[in-house]
Amino acid sequence: MTQNTVPQHVGIIMDGNGRWAKRRGLPRQAGHKAGAKAFRNIVKHCRQRKIPYLTVYAFSTENWKRPKAEVEAIMQLLEEYLDEAFAHEDEDKDVRVQVLGDISPLKPELQEKIKQIQDKSRDKTGLTVNIALNYGGRDELVHSMQALAQRVKEGRLQPEEITEGTIEQCLYTAGQPDPDLIIRPSGELRLSNFLIWQSAYAEFVFMNVLWPDFGPQELDQALKEFAGRNRRFGAV
Repeated sequence: MTQNTVPQHVGIIMDGNGRWAKRRGLPRQAGHKAGAKAFRNIVKHCRQRKIPYLTVYAFSTENWKRPKAEVEAIMQLLEEYLDEAFAHEDEDKDVRVQVLGDISPLKPELQEKIKQIQDKSRDKTGLTVNIALNYGGRDELVHSMQALAQRVKEGRLQPEEITEGTIEQCLYTAGQPDPDLIIRPSGELRLSNFLIWQSAYAEFVFMNVLWPDFGPQELDQALKEFAGRNRRFGAV
């Protein structure tokens, strides 16, 4: 695989933790723990593959409907990941961490950890890892429209000046390239409100493997499929 066939931005919908646990007679929380390990392995492999941007769908705006114990387990795993990032800051000195979504409903301690890791890693120039947390594509667009409406209200922007560029400036991914490749393990064939605006010209790879079993081999398989695609962006 040559450098020019490596995607600049990969999005992954981390799906299948609950089913993975159920098949093994384990609580759903065990599936999320196994999924967190898979996530760490994929981050390392993306670094090795020189992929500049990785966005993972960790917790959607709809996931609050899940059982309280499961939600708490997911948040605990996120805290552990952030703690681990702090502990291995020298080792991961080239990894920038950003959280996409509205973190205001999270407990204050977790909000503070998120802000700290984002601030500490802000100037790192290697792999950017976006964690979509309390994120929804439609919610992101509403947030963007509200920001633009406020500018119009204040007289800093005219309605006719609203363009794709001004909208993108208000997205959580402002300043980043759109994803070239979006991968969904678990056998499901839908986007589930993930990066709706940004995925307009993304290539999709759906894989019949549950997220905890998704590893470097599966990522390489998806990258190989991506490299064989003919991307025309609306042209002939």
